[in-house]
Amino acid sequence: MFFIQEDTLITQTDSLKIISEDSSNVKKIMPAISAVKERIAEDTMKMNTYFEHLIKNLIDFAPSLISGIFVLCVGLWLIKRVARIAEKAMIRRDLEVSLRTFLKSLINIGLKIVLVVTVAGMIGIGTTSFVTILGAAGLAVGLALQGSLSNFAGGVLILIFKPFKVGDTIEAGGQTGTVKEIQIFNTILLTGEHKTVILANGPLSNGTIINNTRHGDLRIEVELRVSHNSDLTLVKKIIRDTLKANPKVINPESTDISIGKSAEGILFLYVRPYCLPSNTGSLSNELYETLKLEFEKNNIKLGITK
Repeated sequence: MFFIQEDTLITQTDSLKIISEDSSNVKKIMPAISAVKERIAEDTMKMNTYFEHLIKNLIDFAPSLISGIFVLCVGLWLIKRVARIAEKAMIRRDLEVSLRTFLKSLINIGLKIVLVVTVAGMIGIGTTSFVTILGAAGLAVGLALQGSLSNFAGGVLILIFKPFKVGDTIEAGGQTGTVKEIQIFNTILLTGEHKTVILANGPLSNGTIINNTRHGDLRIEVELRVSHNSDLTLVKKIIRDTLKANPKVINPESTDISIGKSAEGILFLYVRPYCLPSNTGSLSNELYETLKLEFEKNNIKLGITK
């Protein structure tokens, strides 16, 4: 009986020790819980302060943002209107389709860049550094592409002022040919020998251009040589009749027939009829052939240089 009470006493003692240890652990945990609660309260206060500042800044920023959005919408609408007006003006001036498209895009993009920079300044975004960087980049690109930009500017001038158009026969840069294509940077010619010549628009726009087609007709010169004993009246009559019989001659009555020098028994005559630019070569050949046959029929001796 004694031994049973002793065991019960030991068990109760152990239970008291465990309870004492748990109380000690709880006392150790309580400060940590209090610190966590304080930290949560501090973070909550900071979040509230942040949201208060954010709401205040949004309220202060709202007028600038609203005005910026309004200016952006109105500006985009105005840019579309300006682009349409510019396109109609270019159509009235009968500019090339490629040039119209390019200039419309250039106006559109340029005005949009100005609009974006303006709106950014209105809502408080610093634009000074952006404009500086954009200017420096433009200068660098301009220096790197100086030759190409010169050709580009020349192409724009050619397409706007039209010193020639596709299909015209021109003489420029030491070349003669028919204009097949006018590009932004180059002009392509096709020569009489069917050689393709590519001329840079920069030097082309700054140089001398002879347009053989623009006026609508050209005057060619046919040089004839007859004996100085020939009957000039008959010679001129044969020439006039030959000119009238050729349909390629424009207004045969206006053809100039002049007498040049006489040397070594040869009399030089110069016939200058008008014709279409496309008929210059063929007309010269036909007149030489026909006049030779007519002179031989009428016993007019041709002049031969000794």
